Amino acid sequence: MTSVPASTHVAIIGGGIMGVSTAVHLLRNGATVTLVTETELASEATGRSLSWLNSAGQRSLPYHNLRMAGVDRYRTLFASDPARDWLQFGGGLYWSTDSTGIETRHRHDYESAHGYDSQLVSPAEIPVVAPAVAPVAVPAAAIFNPGEGWVSLPDLVDYLMDEFKARGGELVLNAGKAAVIVTDGRASGVSTAAGQVYTADAVLVACGAATPEVVAPLGVGIGNASPVSMLVITEPVNHGITAVMNTPRAAVRPNPGSTLALDHDWYEDRFTEHEDGTFSIPEQVVQELADEAGKLLAGNPGLKPASWKIGRKPIPGDGEPVFGELEKVPGCHVAFTHSGATLGLIAGELLAGEILTGTKHPMLATFRPERFDR
Repeated sequence: MTSVPASTHVAIIGGGIMGVSTAVHLLRNGATVTLVTETELASEATGRSLSWLNSAGQRSLPYHNLRMAGVDRYRTLFASDPARDWLQFGGGLYWSTDSTGIETRHRHDYESAHGYDSQLVSPAEIPVVAPAVAPVAVPAAAIFNPGEGWVSLPDLVDYLMDEFKARGGELVLNAGKAAVIVTDGRASGVSTAAGQVYTADAVLVACGAATPEVVAPLGVGIGNASPVSMLVITEPVNHGITAVMNTPRAAVRPNPGSTLALDHDWYEDRFTEHEDGTFSIPEQVVQELADEAGKLLAGNPGLKPASWKIGRKPIPGDGEPVFGELEKVPGCHVAFTHSGATLGLIAGELLAGEILTGTKHPMLATFRPERFDR
């Protein structure tokens, strides 16, 4: 693979955290960037992500290491201004459906075995590590991971886009579906449904769950296991929650403006997909999720949904991230991952480096697109 000079022009398909982060890292290193979005910025998965910053639970070691590097980049950003209400580190709280606590203890043992900060706590200890959580909601045991945090991705995108604009990036909003242009076997730009063409020296496809669909015409198959999911934002409430909670019936995190962000998967069969590709769900299911989340809070305040967004959650077919240049189409790079929030900053940094230098980063070695073909 030949290296690309820093003066190169890169076209990016996708206005979520992956596309925006990579764009800013490219601009910092002297590239010219055109960012093409189907609709608005953060309109898809980035706008409805629980965005829990972590590497909890079990996964491959390369994936764990990449996620830990991702959390590190957020800590650097956090340290520059700890007062930001859209990026905080208040820890994470988890417990399983097992009322005996055995499954939770096994998870704790696994996390501890590779040095992940994991504290096994009883219900009586909950007021110490997470004062606003109702101890009665916790079964025999829970895990508190003090190093975890959360980010509001739409706010992060706004923050990064300020730098994008200041550095002269070109933003093309509401372009509709875009495709990769290939000339003499190499990616040479992006075309839109309206016939607009943006020539480039390299292309990044970073459009969430639609990424496999965009690269399929190039003869590249990427497994896609993206389910339908929903993020609910509550009305403002005096909740006192600082930790992200991952529990059997509700996942909860703080959100700017004294609101809470909620999601889970127990209602997946309640979604209805419409002919225009949009989704809906009965409002009583949304309220039921809010009720389940309210049970986790001390005093069980009534939570009222203010808004909710539904769409596909990007998950590659084998669950592992997909990053890097396509062997079949040099100059075309992809970014497709479930952990878009945790990896948002580090992935953008590493991908920008690969695009500009042509040198593959070792941390991305196991996440190449061609593994699905092999």
